[in-house]
Amino acid sequence: MLKVFKILSLIIIGLAINTPTLANTYTDAVDNPARSDADRERDKTSKPAAVLEFFAVQPGTRVLDLFSGGGYYSELLSYAVGPAGQVIAHTNDVYESSAGEETAIRFKDNRLANVSRLTSEMDNLGLEQASLDMILMVLSYHDIYYIADYWPKVDRDQFFKQIRDSLKPGGILAVIDHSAQPGSGKSAAQALHRIDEVFAKQDIESAGFVFDGASETLRNPEDTRTLGVFDEAIRRKTDRFVYRFIKP
Repeated sequence: MLKVFKILSLIIIGLAINTPTLANTYTDAVDNPARSDADRERDKTSKPAAVLEFFAVQPGTRVLDLFSGGGYYSELLSYAVGPAGQVIAHTNDVYESSAGEETAIRFKDNRLANVSRLTSEMDNLGLEQASLDMILMVLSYHDIYYIADYWPKVDRDQFFKQIRDSLKPGGILAVIDHSAQPGSGKSAAQALHRIDEVFAKQDIESAGFVFDGASETLRNPEDTRTLGVFDEAIRRKTDRFVYRFIKP
């Protein structure tokens, strides 16, 4: 009987040792051999394993990658949520016109089977109510306040209502954006494609979300926050805030 107990104990210990932790899940997602060299190059400044860990992306969850661009994070999320999860890679006409070639390659032949694509504008995202565990907004929150002839006018209140309604109670709104100079509010969204992080926190809280923490992972103290984010001197190296909010 004692011998049987010892064997069972060894089996249990072995299972515990070999069971992947969430941290390993994030690292495994980044290390997936199917990822492109271009994505791996971006990893150097985007630090996706740390970002995914901070946002606590869980296997089996349903995540919206809002304004997913070329799908860099959509692919990472695909691996992180696993076959039991689902990722919605959202885009609109403007983003699609600039990233269409990259997305065509990324999603060719259904290579990411748990990712579905959604094309819609900010005034009518077409999201199901209480259907999402997480919404990820990477470098796109400032676009709510961007104004241009080619960019659709955004009703801020309607936009936030849509994403709030689409999240399940306790769902996460994950926001990464380029930091503007303190006190600049939303004004830097126009010329620099940046936004004041203090303004952002207050703005999102006022839209019905509860602030749940910040990460320093993407900080760059050498960024003066005075250059546009597409300036080659700072491109991909901006000082970025990483905020997590919860839908009550």
